[in-house]
Amino acid sequence: MSTVRMLFAASRPLSWINTAYPFALVLWLLTRQVDATLVVGTLFFLIPYNLAMYGINDVFDHESDLLNPRKGGVEGALVPRRQHHTVLTAVVVTTVPWAVALAVLAGPAAAVVLAVVLFAVVAYSAPHLRFKEIPFLDSATSATHFVGPALVGLAAAAPSTSTPLASREVVAPLVAFFLWGMASQAFGAVQDVIPDREAGLGSVATQIGARATVRVAAAGYVLAALLLLLAGGAARWVAPLCLVYAVSVLPWWNVTDEDSAAAHAGWVRFLWLNYVVGFLVTLVVIAAVNGYLPT
Repeated sequence: MSTVRMLFAASRPLSWINTAYPFALVLWLLTRQVDATLVVGTLFFLIPYNLAMYGINDVFDHESDLLNPRKGGVEGALVPRRQHHTVLTAVVVTTVPWAVALAVLAGPAAAVVLAVVLFAVVAYSAPHLRFKEIPFLDSATSATHFVGPALVGLAAAAPSTSTPLASREVVAPLVAFFLWGMASQAFGAVQDVIPDREAGLGSVATQIGARATVRVAAAGYVLAALLLLLAGGAARWVAPLCLVYAVSVLPWWNVTDEDSAAAHAGWVRFLWLNYVVGFLVTLVVIAAVNGYLPT
């Protein structure tokens, strides 16, 4: 049971919904079907995908995580070295069969997208790649982790939907989601400026400083909101929710590198804010699908 609990912690269950929801939402909105692809894909992006993403990270970030006071809880497990092999084995055993099943069910286009998404998961933390240590690429790769499932859903729906997938109504929200992901990763990096520098790790925040990173994150959220407004339709009703994130980071507008750890309070707020915003997005979707919102 200790191994099960360790793997459970390594998968960061607080964030499971952040990857499963985008896949399920996009696929269902485009097909309006609950089929094997939806069920298998949602379960895959709910647990195995998160175990892969965070388990690999916990193994290869172990040394730096030991210097990080916020690790060892819901924000990242401190997996003992003796269990690193267990984690990586569990990642392979749980990820590969589910990914293969999803690729077969979703079709060739979705399989290609899925392969790119899984590469991004590995590349973020694995030795010799370590995209997380390349400023700005770290934010873009992290955003891919969350937008990727939505793109898999989009590719899976392509053969059976009549919605033009290159339309503004489809592309703009996905680009806005990507900007939201980049802004969120960047803001999350602010709190780790000091431990990352002590461990010799790079990030967007160590590169441009805590204050500039907070401001870039706020700008990203605002730009995401503008894109949602331009998308039109039901997406414009979600735009104000992006501004909530922008307002949420404002207390750290002038944060210094020396005080960057104080941004942890903003990150904790970000974690529960995702649940509130996700609930409101769901209400908007339900209202739009049932014709309760003007488009």
